[in-house]
Amino acid sequence: MNMSYSFSFLALLLLLIAAHSSPVETSKKISAEQLTNITKHLSFPDFNPNNNPRIHHDLRLLGDAKLLQQQGIIQIPDQHLKFKAGRAIFSSPVRLFDPHSNTPASFSTTFSFQITTTANNSNSSSSDHGGSGLTFIAVPDELTVGRPGPWLGMMNDACDDDYKAFAVEFDTRHNPEFGDPNNNHVGINLGSIVSSTTVNASEVGVSFNDGSVHRAWISYDGRRRWIDIRVGRDSGDFPSRPLLSAPLDLSTHLKEYMFVGFSASTGHLPQIHSIRSWNFSSQIEARLRLPTSEACEEKLLIGSQSSKPAKTKAPSAFLIFMAVVVLCLVVILNFYCYSKRSPNTIPLADKKQRPHPPNKPRRFSITEISIATRSFSEAEVLGSDGRGILYRGSLPNGTHVAVKRFSTPFLNSPGVDRRRVLKEIGELSRIRHPKLVSIRGWCCEKREAVVVYDYLQNGSLDKWLFAGGVLPWTRRIKFMKDVAEALCFLHGKKVAHKNVKTSSILLDVSFGAVLGDFGFGSNSVEREVGQKKDVYEFGMVVLEIVSGRRRNTSEMLLDLCWRIHEGGEIEKVVDGRMRDVFDKEQAIRFLEIGLLCTMTELKSRPSMDDVVGFINSETEMPKLPPSRPRDGSASG
Repeated sequence: MNMSYSFSFLALLLLLIAAHSSPVETSKKISAEQLTNITKHLSFPDFNPNNNPRIHHDLRLLGDAKLLQQQGIIQIPDQHLKFKAGRAIFSSPVRLFDPHSNTPASFSTTFSFQITTTANNSNSSSSDHGGSGLTFIAVPDELTVGRPGPWLGMMNDACDDDYKAFAVEFDTRHNPEFGDPNNNHVGINLGSIVSSTTVNASEVGVSFNDGSVHRAWISYDGRRRWIDIRVGRDSGDFPSRPLLSAPLDLSTHLKEYMFVGFSASTGHLPQIHSIRSWNFSSQIEARLRLPTSEACEEKLLIGSQSSKPAKTKAPSAFLIFMAVVVLCLVVILNFYCYSKRSPNTIPLADKKQRPHPPNKPRRFSITEISIATRSFSEAEVLGSDGRGILYRGSLPNGTHVAVKRFSTPFLNSPGVDRRRVLKEIGELSRIRHPKLVSIRGWCCEKREAVVVYDYLQNGSLDKWLFAGGVLPWTRRIKFMKDVAEALCFLHGKKVAHKNVKTSSILLDVSFGAVLGDFGFGSNSVEREVGQKKDVYEFGMVVLEIVSGRRRNTSEMLLDLCWRIHEGGEIEKVVDGRMRDVFDKEQAIRFLEIGLLCTMTELKSRPSMDDVVGFINSETEMPKLPPSRPRDGSASG
């Protein structure tokens, strides 16, 4: 018997003891985990599957809810029909309550919506006008479809008094029996169709029945137990005056995990409710646990309850004692055999493994990646794009990481070479800069291609820039400077990023911008051309940050900026939500930098080194032409 055999025997004994361990002990270990900030971000600029291939996977449509792919909207119902109801919810549950501290999560959501009534509705009496309305909901299950009519698709007869639900309704029908003040109000519903609070939307000049596209901003502070609701035109500025700002304790109306989304219904009169865009963010300090199956669906499913698995019996004291005795005998016997070896036998020194530097990028196995992401769980999804899905993961040492799993369609698409992707990952993993997200490693196994980044828990810039809150001007300047420095450093290393956009800009613990999610595998282009494309994308990011608008809005952002520049009033592009709390000269300078970076001809675009000089006022900027050059298509 040699040393390796004894260790193998020891390992076997330990496995036998572990196999008999009580599950209760495991649960105790889990429950003893330290509190962690758990965040969730959802972003749907539209609902077009061409822009987001995961739309069908991320959304669950119930009842008469339908996805209109060409228009990129969710519609409830899908036609002008009476007495219809439906729900559209995010397919995975979101953690909205910590039962240990009895604290609800903080969350914010903003969405644009349109309520369209038929022509003959205008002849109806004020009490009949409209076809019920739309709600933003948080519900405990993904199966229930509420009743039509005044129930707004929220509740049905299977949901008793213990049914946990929270909703903000945008009601277009006057139901006095439910305490409605009129046919144009916002209400807060807590497990009931009868609103606990209602506010007349006309107070802020909004009429849900006028066919306009409106936008709602809902934010909730879980620690303060405070809600803030604002509504306005989608094309307008962020409302300075809230429609409702009041204390609200949701702790008794939420389960630990809830499904968030929308419900709507029609009654005696037909009406169409369209959701055009949606952003949602939540944060809660809680213990990491898996969601449990929760409630109202038990009343909807028919069948016998499955028997619970029997608990494994804990090992007896005698079994543990015997294992220790056998182990001691094995060790004694091993040393005895070792001492009896022939003196001519020269033991070979064990080959020592060189310690792996903790921060040096390395190759991961697919097993390690799978364990880190809980088998690529939907609950760990941070976002997705045309290249793949980004997951949140946790390494055995407790380090949180972001795992980009490249999709099979992307890896098999023309011009993409898996080997080149891995080569680029290896090259960029050796480049370090405070404003670049560090690459911790990669995986290439079983036809999988994965890159592992450091995880930044404050999320991506687009979630903050286009959500309900308003980023201050000084912070926006810092973001633009940080990204410019990161790109300047990369280009100095003869490397292009190839994926510069607000969703690739992450925010660190000090709320500084860090550039990540590189464009691995993009079609091969000359290095200089790739860098000029980075400059163009940086220019678009600048325009988005200054204006607070997405680049692909109803009026293309670049066209809008050039048109207003031609009129000599470029400062009108600045995000109106900041009002006058910004430096006008700085704003104009950054907008001009953005337009200069997006010039059609590559040779007309500055280098990132020049851009940094422009930003720091160290280099004189060339004068922009009075009108947009029309010598080609500015597509990057």
